[in-house]
Amino acid sequence: MPVKPVVVNSTPLVAFWSIGRLDILRALFGEIVIPAAVREEFLSTEKELRRQVLRDEAWIRVVKLENPNRTGAFSNLDQGEAEVLALAEELGASLVLIDERKARRYAERLKLPLSGTLGVVLLAKEEGIVASAAPLLRSIQKAGLYLHEDLIAQVLKIAGED
Repeated sequence: MPVKPVVVNSTPLVAFWSIGRLDILRALFGEIVIPAAVREEFLSTEKELRRQVLRDEAWIRVVKLENPNRTGAFSNLDQGEAEVLALAEELGASLVLIDERKARRYAERLKLPLSGTLGVVLLAKEEGIVASAAPLLRSIQKAGLYLHEDLIAQVLKIAGED
């Protein structure tokens, strides 16, 4: 029986790419899938460099939606988030990585297994892929992803690094 895929939105993908740690996603999940809209969001800046990443990293698969009209059910989300949720439903995803609050609420209502960038950081520490969560969090912040200080403190506490 095939393993159910991990469907990833652009924020976690960009966060780990920006800090040069896509290897964490590969080590944890083996393969990830992204819908076309997430591919386009990922390629919206540093296009050639990022396009090369998608060519070189065959474990990041772009998957086309079978029913693109399903995204209409998520009308107040951006196209990438809507396609992530629709694709996760279509594929029966084992996990959805998405950070945006509205999209997470939809995922919860749909009973989709859910995590985000910070959950991946915690999982990477738990699995021994990284020794400490704090340096990853600092790198992600330096790369431009906003992380509220209370959230960082909570993650560090869970990681046993407070």
